[in-house]
Amino acid sequence: MFGKNKTDTKQEDPAGGERQGFFKRLRSRLNRGDSWLTYDLANLAPGGKIDEDTLDELESLLVMGDVGIDTTERIIAELQASLARKQLNDVEALFAGLRQSLLSILQPVAVPLEIPQQSNPFVILMVGVNGAGKTTTIGKLAKRLLDQGMSVMLAAGDTFRAAAVEQLQVWGERNDVPVIAQQSGADPAAVIFDAWEAASARGIDVLLADTAGRLQNQQGLMDELTKVRRVIARQDEQAPHEIMLVLDASQGQNALVQAEKFHDALALTGITVTKLDGSAKGGILLAIANQLQVPVRFIGIGEAAEDMQPFSAEDFVDALMSRDTQA
Repeated sequence: MFGKNKTDTKQEDPAGGERQGFFKRLRSRLNRGDSWLTYDLANLAPGGKIDEDTLDELESLLVMGDVGIDTTERIIAELQASLARKQLNDVEALFAGLRQSLLSILQPVAVPLEIPQQSNPFVILMVGVNGAGKTTTIGKLAKRLLDQGMSVMLAAGDTFRAAAVEQLQVWGERNDVPVIAQQSGADPAAVIFDAWEAASARGIDVLLADTAGRLQNQQGLMDELTKVRRVIARQDEQAPHEIMLVLDASQGQNALVQAEKFHDALALTGITVTKLDGSAKGGILLAIANQLQVPVRFIGIGEAAEDMQPFSAEDFVDALMSRDTQA
């Protein structure tokens, strides 16, 4: 979990009922109906024999499941090597081999967000396109940080979208945290600069800075984000300490394109994947992990605060490959 406030045990062990309930719900969403992977994988080799034809069918399932061409090729190549070594004798061996392959992709990016003790505010710059759930993620993250015993401030850097400031202020009131805002159309960099000064003066632990949702192909708006980053760095050369991209899982391969463009422009340090409840696939997370190797901090499956949890590679793969949707 977070590095700060290690004496607070209430949130230190989220593997209790709340976390177990989260992954139970994730499992049911990823495997509802005729799942893209689990249901079909169990029926790829009804006679129990695993061969190249089986792997060809699996390759098609992975591609259709938003895993992407490059990542699918990596997975299939690993399974073909096992098949050549005669290690894929039956469906159970195929399941085991696939699970290991998925873990090898996801475990390197399953890195929790660590917030160290420091004199200046720890600045988290939140970026992403409209509709990805960025502002909602800020609210959920603020609550999580508060539960860790940290003080939090919000910066309303989205000065263009109608009602964006009001939406952030609602989250601020809900969590009882201050929100720094200016009038509509104000310079986002100026808003976040003012927020940093206020957070520093008040001894705030974490500053969560919202930004305007933008498409990755809007170069002017992407340039604005780099300006915001430069302005923050003038106050603290290490800031922003986290540049977190919020991605909508239901966008499929377009989410990967978004991640690549934002990473090129800003050098992302973390990703939160939202709306996994809106996609019965979940494979896009594998594509992002394989292509970018950027830490995946959180995943989300709903609107409630507890519907966002730290990303666990093992829990995610177990949910993806579960053959018991009632578990």
